[in-house]
Amino acid sequence: MKHPFLMAVLTFCVFSQYTFSQETVENPEKYTSNNKGKFYIFWGGNRESYSRSDIRFKGADYDFTIHNVGAHDKPKGWHFDYFNPARMTIPQTNLRIGYFISNHYNISIGVDHMKYVMYNDRRVNYTGYYPNAGSYNENPSGGQLTLDEDFLTFEHTDGLNYVNTEISRVDDISSLLQLPNTDKFQINVTEGVGAGLLYPKTNTKLLGKDRYDEFHVAGYGVSAKVGLNFTFYKHFFIQTELKGGYIDMNDIRTTRSTADSAEQHFWFLQRIVSIGGIFRI
Repeated sequence: MKHPFLMAVLTFCVFSQYTFSQETVENPEKYTSNNKGKFYIFWGGNRESYSRSDIRFKGADYDFTIHNVGAHDKPKGWHFDYFNPARMTIPQTNLRIGYFISNHYNISIGVDHMKYVMYNDRRVNYTGYYPNAGSYNENPSGGQLTLDEDFLTFEHTDGLNYVNTEISRVDDISSLLQLPNTDKFQINVTEGVGAGLLYPKTNTKLLGKDRYDEFHVAGYGVSAKVGLNFTFYKHFFIQTELKGGYIDMNDIRTTRSTADSAEQHFWFLQRIVSIGGIFRI
């Protein structure tokens, strides 16, 4: 004979299990609700602005500093070279690979390939000495000279390579914007800090010496960023960032002679747009 109480308990358990299973099927956990353990990679382009800086040049028979020098970047514009494997290092680009150590925090390594070009044909203040003053169309007088190309060209154009590590935080703000399904479209805000080495390929022509253009570890940089991430169908995203920082390069190669070098420090601001993917392995 079946006990009525036992039957009621069994019925309740079966019903509860069915209801829970149905809710689990109808409301599965979204892929985008957890980030821990995910990898990501992105590739994009940038524009830069730089503060003015003093640049000191020194060698066996010269030691002079040009003061408050301006510089600009060297944009490629919208171009297929960003995606051409044979030419994708020519434009100003950003490459980053990262891993989420928790749902909100990730660590990454990357290269910010910036370009820095000193303005020529401008009158600047200078201090110090160099041989054959006045013979390079630079017209030194009154503590000033003209940055003529015969006297000096100075560019980090292949490039001002900031090889850095970052730690970043990511927060989903989709609910604030009432987005219904983050697995279809999600918006995140991200912020982070980073530090790394400067590995420029500096294009220099100085005091009539042969042009020099080789890679060299020249100093260090620190940076901070804030950005927006737009993720589509769980795995693909567009990310926009503002990144600012400080660069100190105290060992810039300028000629084939190791006795010749330059040093400078300045602030930078990048505007970055990237495309990327996020996934679990």
